[in-house]
Amino acid sequence: MIDTREIGHRPGSSRAYTRKAPAPAGFGLDMIKVPEGEPVELDLLAESVVEGVLVSGTASAALAGECARCLDPVSEEVEVELRELFAYPDSATDTSTDDDEVERVVDDLIDLEPVVRDAMLLSLPSSPLCSPDCQGLCSGCGVKWAELAPEHTHETIDPRWAALQERFGGTEEEK
Repeated sequence: MIDTREIGHRPGSSRAYTRKAPAPAGFGLDMIKVPEGEPVELDLLAESVVEGVLVSGTASAALAGECARCLDPVSEEVEVELRELFAYPDSATDTSTDDDEVERVVDDLIDLEPVVRDAMLLSLPSSPLCSPDCQGLCSGCGVKWAELAPEHTHETIDPRWAALQERFGGTEEEK
C-alpha cells in the first residue's frame, strides 16, 4: 500500500518507494510461482498527475517450480515493469472510463498487489523448462531421456496385430 497523502494532489510532485512485501498464497501458475512468503521487491516512483497518481517502476521476485518436460526443480528470477494510473475519486476518469479499466485511489491509499500480481503472472512461462534442450521423460519407462542410452527403445505392438504375433510365434527378428 502507498499513502498518497505523502505525495499530495499537486501535479508534478513525486516520491520514490523501495519496498519488500511477502508474496501471498497462489502467486503464480500451476508449474511455476513465487513461493508464499518469498519477498517481492518493489522499486517504484509515484507521480501526482491531474487525474490521479501514476505509479511506475519494477517488481522482482524469486520463482520456484518444476520443468514441464522432466519435472526437475526450476528456480528463476522474474522482474517486470509496472506503469499504472490510479485515479482520484471524482476525477475526469469517472465519466470517461469503466470502473474496471482504471485502478482507483481509495481513502488516499493505493493497493499495489493486484497490479503487481497481474504483471508477474503475465510474464511467467506457462511451461517452464530446466534447460532449453531438455528432452523430457521416456513415455515408456518414465526415465529422463538425458540419462538413457541413445539406442533406448520400447517395442510396442499395435493391439490389432497382437493376435497374429501370438498365433505365428513372434516377430521376424526372433525367427
